[in-house]
Amino acid sequence: MAILPEGFTLPPPPYLALLAVAGALVARAAVRRRPAVTTDRILALAPWMVLGSALHVLYVAGSLPSLLRPLAGTPAVYVTVAIAAVATWLTVDSPSRAETVPYTLAGVGGLAAAVAVIAGLLAGASEGTLSPLLPAAGVVVAGIVAASVWGLLTRVVPEIGVTGRLGAFALFAHVLDGISTAIGIDLLGFGERTPLSRIIIEFAAGLPTASLIGAGWLFVLVKIGVAALVVWLFADLYEEAPTQARLLLGFVAAVGLGPAVHNVLLFTISAPA
Repeated sequence: MAILPEGFTLPPPPYLALLAVAGALVARAAVRRRPAVTTDRILALAPWMVLGSALHVLYVAGSLPSLLRPLAGTPAVYVTVAIAAVATWLTVDSPSRAETVPYTLAGVGGLAAAVAVIAGLLAGASEGTLSPLLPAAGVVVAGIVAASVWGLLTRVVPEIGVTGRLGAFALFAHVLDGISTAIGIDLLGFGERTPLSRIIIEFAAGLPTASLIGAGWLFVLVKIGVAALVVWLFADLYEEAPTQARLLLGFVAAVGLGPAVHNVLLFTISAPA
């Protein structure tokens, strides 16, 4: 059974070396400077997650310049954007302007993400495949579902509330991933590239309910359950080691939001193969 998602390929050696050196330099600088890790600063990385997704969609659509293309494949795009985000964070961080760091970090990432998203939309418009209705509806539904689940969780398991906006954001990211995947599978005719996700979807497709409610519902439930469990498990760590908890919850959110935004944008600008 395959473990890696379809399309997983390392960039050419020169690009791989460039990423390794740049990553090492940025990581060394981050360890030496140890910038403050707050909830606002982790949330400010959300636009950078969107940027990574948009760049990969442009990669899939063949709309990137050849010089940049190797940096936007899987998994290179994750490393590329992480290096850029952390380097920006370190550049704008200083004790004298600590309060403005989240806004600047989010602003730079948001501007870059907007350019990439607009480029993707223009590519879809030029091909005549722009169809935003269902993907946009998925975002709205995901927001409603995530808010409802979060409200229920904080009532049933009050200690989960200590994770605050970051916990809610991580939950939303995975709900959006689940719902956008279900829309792509059941309503738009797209396939699933990740092997484990494909197993869950294929199992649901073999159930008697498939003809009535499709095959994506089980994946949505699994994503909600796993995300809720992970956020709950981080509740204790959040009080004991808040810096580590925020970083890990940020990573959990990125693992959900990256594929989710990729789905939404790809389904918006592309017709299924």
